[in-house]
Amino acid sequence: MLLQFLAASGVLAVLTMVPGPDMAVVTKRAVGSSWQDGLRTVGGITIGLLMWGLLTVVGLAAIVAASAMVYTVVKLAGAAYLVFLGAQALLHSRRAHSVAVAAAVPSPVGNPWRTGLVSNLFNPKIAVFYTGLLPTLAPSGLSPHLGMMLLVLMHAVLTLGWLGGYVMLLAKARAFFERLAVRRAMDRVTGVVLIGFGVKVAASQP
Repeated sequence: MLLQFLAASGVLAVLTMVPGPDMAVVTKRAVGSSWQDGLRTVGGITIGLLMWGLLTVVGLAAIVAASAMVYTVVKLAGAAYLVFLGAQALLHSRRAHSVAVAAAVPSPVGNPWRTGLVSNLFNPKIAVFYTGLLPTLAPSGLSPHLGMMLLVLMHAVLTLGWLGGYVMLLAKARAFFERLAVRRAMDRVTGVVLIGFGVKVAASQP
């Protein structure tokens, strides 16, 4: 069973480190506001994973993964939210045409906890991942529900550590990211990336 957990943790670690919408949302918040807001966003994402885990155990996530209509509604809502965040970042980059204007550009609006939570909950791929892949990784010596919950907790801890460390790395380079040219470039890059992920989510299939 220990070997199964180690193998599962390796798979989850790789999947956690693959860049995706969560990392783009965290980047936007950490660079556009503060590292504290970045960590709060990571906290919201982690709570979202735990909620998906709970839904998976009680069977609701399987409905999202299996129902074409429910999956479509969730994915389009998530895609629209990502596009909104991307457009917001692009708008901020257009306003920052001088140091004076850049100083007046507001930080990203909305509660960072809610931003992370919403972006994660409206990602139906998590439902597919939890109902499709996690059961195959669950240790055979445990009950299915207990095995799944342990893997969900492991994924949440890995996500918290990985994205939290990423936020602190961004904080170390805060002076670099506060430069006007860099700030504008980061806003544009994260804006395009978020919109790209939104389009990808909208075009995805269960």
